[in-house]
Amino acid sequence: MVYRIALTPGEPAGIGPDICVQIAQSPPPGIELVAYADPALLRERASLLDLPLRLTQAGAIPRQCETGELRVAPSHLAAASSAGELDAANAGYVLASLEAATRAVLRGDAHALVTGPVHKAVINRAGFAFSGHTEFLADICECESSVMMLATPGLRVALATTHLPLREVAAAITRDRLLDVARILHRDLRRRFGIEKPHILVCGLNPHAGESGELGSEETEIIEPVLAELRDEGIRLTGPLPADSLFTPSRLDNADAVLSMYHDQGLPVLKFKGFGNAVNITLGLPIIRTSVDHGTALDIAGSGAADCGSLLHAIETAVEMLQAGDSP
Repeated sequence: MVYRIALTPGEPAGIGPDICVQIAQSPPPGIELVAYADPALLRERASLLDLPLRLTQAGAIPRQCETGELRVAPSHLAAASSAGELDAANAGYVLASLEAATRAVLRGDAHALVTGPVHKAVINRAGFAFSGHTEFLADICECESSVMMLATPGLRVALATTHLPLREVAAAITRDRLLDVARILHRDLRRRFGIEKPHILVCGLNPHAGESGELGSEETEIIEPVLAELRDEGIRLTGPLPADSLFTPSRLDNADAVLSMYHDQGLPVLKFKGFGNAVNITLGLPIIRTSVDHGTALDIAGSGAADCGSLLHAIETAVEMLQAGDSP
């Protein structure tokens, strides 16, 4: 079987177009990549990189791409884009191509969505309220809750809260939010990864997981009661644990995922372990969506210095999730 993957390069001034062109040079086997992008942008970036690129249209049946070939679902930039130079005029193009690719997967025209890096600041400067892919995709898919999870070999980290200022995190750790996140994480570890009885480690919010209330009350008042309720539902949870000692081999060797309370509590550890070989996954959607683990890297866009390893890992992870979902 050949899987059709809807691919969005993201910010046109960043390395997203570069890595799309690069991965077309050695197409992953059994995969048809369809880039939702401006064909002129892809051709221009291929020329800068001095790499061959042949853009073709997708047919009714997915077909393995040949070397140097990339399918394209055309959309058009609002303004000419130069590598490394942000232009807020193209923010609408970024979001429109992302929405088109997402809807293609929702319709069944593609099997999964893989996204390149976007630049949140320039999108917001253009007047769009955008906090990240996770929230944007949940809105398109009409999901009340979604979960951001990053994974690298040997470690998966899901987030109870995503892109919030640190001063707002504690207020966002609510009973309802934790129940939703833990249930989605448990369900999708089973549904998307084929893990029959997932074991999830849960971080505390405060230093030393609150030190029995001496360093904060969120653990005793919110997190512990929620975990007790979830255990009664049959979900395997350990915690809340101090985050500074949770990420150790003795703990992680017996776990399938870590639930972190906020963005910079768990992700620095994961990226230290597997940067360039990690993937961002949105759980809780009716579609499979994975993404690279890096940003737009404007300083090296168009130079040939970008590494498409994370994009390849995101594509491979999407296919693994598709295959796990097809398993009995």
